[in-house]
Amino acid sequence: MSELYELSVVDTLRAFGDRSVSPSEYLEAILERIEVAQPVVNALGDRYVEEARAAARAAEKRYARGDARPLEGLPVAIKDEAAIAGKRATNGSLLMQNNVADRDDPIVERLRAAGAIFHARTLTPEFEITFWTASRMWGITRNPWNVGFDPGGSSGGSAAALAAGMTPLATGSDIGGSIRVPASCCGVVGYKATWGRIPAPPPVGLDAWYHVGPLARTVSDVALAADVMMGPHPLAHAAIRPPLRIGTPTANVRDLRIAVSEDLGDWPVVPSVRAGIRAVADALRDAGATVEETDVRIERSLLRIASDAHYAAAFGTISQTLIAGHEELLNPYTIRWLATLQQARGFADGLEAEGEIQERLSTLFEAYDALVCPAIGVPALEAGVDYTEIPLVVDGQSYDAMREVCPTEIFNVASRCPVLCVPAGRDDATGVPVGAQIVGRTYEDHIVFRIGAAVEAALPWPHVAEL
Repeated sequence: MSELYELSVVDTLRAFGDRSVSPSEYLEAILERIEVAQPVVNALGDRYVEEARAAARAAEKRYARGDARPLEGLPVAIKDEAAIAGKRATNGSLLMQNNVADRDDPIVERLRAAGAIFHARTLTPEFEITFWTASRMWGITRNPWNVGFDPGGSSGGSAAALAAGMTPLATGSDIGGSIRVPASCCGVVGYKATWGRIPAPPPVGLDAWYHVGPLARTVSDVALAADVMMGPHPLAHAAIRPPLRIGTPTANVRDLRIAVSEDLGDWPVVPSVRAGIRAVADALRDAGATVEETDVRIERSLLRIASDAHYAAAFGTISQTLIAGHEELLNPYTIRWLATLQQARGFADGLEAEGEIQERLSTLFEAYDALVCPAIGVPALEAGVDYTEIPLVVDGQSYDAMREVCPTEIFNVASRCPVLCVPAGRDDATGVPVGAQIVGRTYEDHIVFRIGAAVEAALPWPHVAEL
């Protein structure tokens, strides 16, 4: 029999509704699991235990009155970036350790209105800039499936907390793969919605590469959370109307044409990750979809032109202004990354590269409903390593782990393409999960959930790691 902390969101809410489990009983199981898992994994920052207990008791009264809301009494961990009114959001930086928000971010506001309980913050690297999760502020976060490895970044604390059983649902943000890379590394599900579906506050929310969204352990759990988060908001001018509703995803893919690429033509991908992508392709083929390999090619060099120009224009000046005179508080990787942006090509060159990437994908999606490809070319990076200082070696070749190992950023350039990242197997040597990105045509978010549900049905994955 599963422990309470292993229950899915859907099953937990059902148990609350039929009174077989109370919100307080469930919260205590989560808090007990945190006491076991947090010292091993280090996925959480600030915790709000007594407030959560009071909120759980209030949720029980709502269930008794029959007016429970969609997420009534459910503990949700919030990435240490999103604003919670009256709470600090450190962004993984000593520079922001006293930064207290005066209002909720839109997704926090909506989770709160849906009855969610905020019991903890999840950790992130400084300013969310790396594909690994470690900082001077909070230390090293580790992968629950093998603590010698990192959980991915930047929403690494969220993914690790899910895989360790410390929360059933968590939030993330994604400007280059920061939801999808941790989902892949930790064997959970992460959703980068079509830009504009889930509102984010300015100024960063005005950036079309920037997304916020949910991570959970099942496809249905992510769909439920996304439905709570989606829709127009006064702080999100570009939010899409009317709000989309995913509902309970169906696993029917018989009418779909799906392209598959193990490496997008130019990315280093180890055999276990390739095997995971093939397993997903075979599962979808067996489920009745038309699945074909594609020769679409997105060169690392092309993406780097777009990426460096984008970050230099969007964040280089802001970050330099923020940190001026406080460099001693920063992580070395932050300083090194900002320095590289000084050599970025111009903004116009970046837009030209973005246009080329988008055109190639648009041509692909003329023939296919979706694309399956890796989120990261290795199962996970080693924990505690600063890959701005040393290269990542794959099959004897050296690569820049910030720019050459995670093709997720391609779909921040193509930000109107929704992406669901789902588990795709396991690396036998390390025990670390591998994941697959399911990329949909522009604005067709419901399709990636159908495909994700089909993969989940064919290749069920373990939800919580043993520690």
